[in-house]
Amino acid sequence: MKQTFYKYQGTGNDFVMIDNRSNTFDKTDVKRVNFLCDRRFGIGGDGLILLENHPEADFRMVYFNADGNESTMCGNGGRCISQFAKDLGIIGDKGSFEAIDGMHYVVFEEGLVKLQMQDVADIQKHDNYVFLNTGSPHHVQFEENIESFDIKTIGRNIRTGAPYFSEGTNVNFVQKQGADTFRVRTYERGVEDETLSCGTGVTAVALAMHALGETNANTVNLNVEGGELRVAFNAQDGKYNNVWLIGPAKQVFKGEVAW
Repeated sequence: MKQTFYKYQGTGNDFVMIDNRSNTFDKTDVKRVNFLCDRRFGIGGDGLILLENHPEADFRMVYFNADGNESTMCGNGGRCISQFAKDLGIIGDKGSFEAIDGMHYVVFEEGLVKLQMQDVADIQKHDNYVFLNTGSPHHVQFEENIESFDIKTIGRNIRTGAPYFSEGTNVNFVQKQGADTFRVRTYERGVEDETLSCGTGVTAVALAMHALGETNANTVNLNVEGGELRVAFNAQDGKYNNVWLIGPAKQVFKGEVAW
């Protein structure tokens, strides 16, 4: 069998994209999804995303981690599938789609993809870290040696340790670079490795830094391994709404894969 696919990336967070409006892709085939995301035997990607029809929104987003399992919201994936939908002519300079965490809106401005994320009302502050859910669960902590530390080992230990255990969490390490600028590295569950960028992760970092008083800005710059992202939001009484993840998303190539 052969499958037409597209490859997209948003600040180095890369995804296999499939137009599944005809419902021909078997979403229960975990091994197939894992194969397509495999960087040696398949196409390669941090995840696989299906674009499907939706009765009210412009389209539906179905996201799978590289391990083959359907997962929680992926912010960069949401920006990439929005660019995919625009490239297919489904939407113009704005649109809407439903993901696993609900409805999202997208706007294209000045070559960037602006994705509206979910509101966040629960930010849990602990002694050495912050935990919050921005469509996916995120642990956020400061790291002084952010360029040189062993993120894969430390991230994996936090991801599966107390209080997260088998359900796990994504883990973000942060270094402050300025009043409104932070360096971020992320260990992603499901990928089980560092990714060059994580959209829900930088969203979590931006909100956590504001909640901790590390920034007073309502637009935060995040420097990740794969480039630069921005997160804009409104804050009131510890609650965050009108949250936007902003950055580039580009098609890398189109192809056909056989299995």
